[in-house]
Amino acid sequence: MKVIHDKNHRGYTPFEEEVLDPDVQSKGDSKEGYYIGVSVPENDPRAKKPLHGPNQYPSPDVLPGWQETMTRYHSELVILCKKVSRLLALALNLEESFFDKPGITDDAMATLRLLHYSEEISDVGRGIYGTGAHSDYGLLTLLATDDVPGLQICKDKDAVPQVWEDVPPMKGAYIVNLGDMLERWSNGLFRSTLHRVISRGIERYSIPFFFDPNFDCWVECLPTCCSEDNPPKYQPLTSGEHLVNKYKQTHKGFVSDKKAANENPFEGQ
Repeated sequence: MKVIHDKNHRGYTPFEEEVLDPDVQSKGDSKEGYYIGVSVPENDPRAKKPLHGPNQYPSPDVLPGWQETMTRYHSELVILCKKVSRLLALALNLEESFFDKPGITDDAMATLRLLHYSEEISDVGRGIYGTGAHSDYGLLTLLATDDVPGLQICKDKDAVPQVWEDVPPMKGAYIVNLGDMLERWSNGLFRSTLHRVISRGIERYSIPFFFDPNFDCWVECLPTCCSEDNPPKYQPLTSGEHLVNKYKQTHKGFVSDKKAANENPFEGQ
């Protein structure tokens, strides 16, 4: 609790702080977590934007070497996500470096989350979940998990009723989720992955890495993904606008205005 998440959403998030499917869940997710983002000094102009700022870390006396390990892992996953984004660009008939262009992911909002699920057993009928059903907000997510099952995906999120399938852990591999902004860019050609966690009464650990476009990146239908017969399905918007709206919906007491957050960063928690 000495490093409870701050106005920039960096640091520790308690159990049940996040409600990812508020229309269905009777309480928050049965998980706790730790947010580590791109470190932006307080005197940097970017720090005026929501979700931007310095990271918080436990004292090195408590966890020696932990900050250095997390910083290196974060940097390596940025590199890996950029490689995956180039494959996505080619699949969308774009030039390979499309997502590397200035203004898109050259100042990506890349967030590492360390998650720990409790032993509480999920009960769908009572609205109790390890993680409520949701799709990730940005471009793509790389997910590392332990060997405890629990992750489920719904391939057709518009189906009624929805059909959920288990995603078995695979040692030495990342699970890749596509995000909402890629769905918008591709005009629905690539669908964001609807997923949830159903806890089975065993502690579980996972480490998602969210690779989101620059805060001010304009996300609109790509020219290779629309035509006269297939017009754009989504209204253009900025990455930051989309992220802030999602955080307001799913995080208790989230304040997007930096001044208000400074005055009372944990109001409602």
